[in-house]
Amino acid sequence: MQRETYRFFHRLQVRWAEVDMQQVVFNGHYLLYFDTAMSAFWKALGLPYVQSLQTLGGDLYVKKASLTYHRPARLDDWIDVGIGLTRLGHSSFTLHTAMFVQDRLLVSGDMVYVFTTAGVQAKSQTLPPALRDLLEAHARGEPMLRVQLGSWTELGEAAGGVRTAVFVHEQGIPAEMEWDEHDATCRHAVAFNRLDMPVACGRLLPDGHIGRVAVVQSMRGGQAGKLVMHALMQAAHAAGHSHADISAQLAVADFYRRLGFNSLGEPYAEAGIAHIRMRVALG
Repeated sequence: MQRETYRFFHRLQVRWAEVDMQQVVFNGHYLLYFDTAMSAFWKALGLPYVQSLQTLGGDLYVKKASLTYHRPARLDDWIDVGIGLTRLGHSSFTLHTAMFVQDRLLVSGDMVYVFTTAGVQAKSQTLPPALRDLLEAHARGEPMLRVQLGSWTELGEAAGGVRTAVFVHEQGIPAEMEWDEHDATCRHAVAFNRLDMPVACGRLLPDGHIGRVAVVQSMRGGQAGKLVMHALMQAAHAAGHSHADISAQLAVADFYRRLGFNSLGEPYAEAGIAHIRMRVALG
């Protein structure tokens, strides 16, 4: 098995607690590595796991898990966990995994997932066409997210849902502080997955200021926030702005730095949360 076989990889490092008395990774931990990579795989599919399964009207259970061990991993090794689709059945699908340290194959295996009704007495049911199409599209390398630009009239419901979940419910910002008169005059961007669920949003003010950037919690670390930011930066450039500003929450300033933003001035508090002004040149 070659690394080139896999379109998706997730990297993790071997920790002290995962090494056994033989000074290699205990065999059972490789299933944990796969499960950890699966969380990132769902992000790559653009799917908030719990909400997406609710939308699809079912649940997923592992029917079979099989691993073949080739070489051991050791403390502090960086392991790349590859995951790829190998079979789509009537009610199940099979994912193949291979774990590498550089080009050295450590473990390979197959995981069979069955789509079922939700609840304690779950029964297998036909894979929803939307899930089938999504898995096949990812295997072909197609985009899993799309970004739509528009007015508040067009995108307010979708953007409002994301902002309420992130800013009001998660961060505790009072609802009356979240909504303002600027929404009506802003250019809004919303990232949707292939189930048409909004997973990230942001807005561009007429003066070139980007704000209200939010990503639902289960999708952070993926591509959703970056896609929204690129769309807003392109919209700012198209509107004739030479630069874009953002009042970034200090905790996620590195995310904006990776997009080319630089800090301006000192941190300050807004709605009880530390922020810093940042700017990026456009064009």
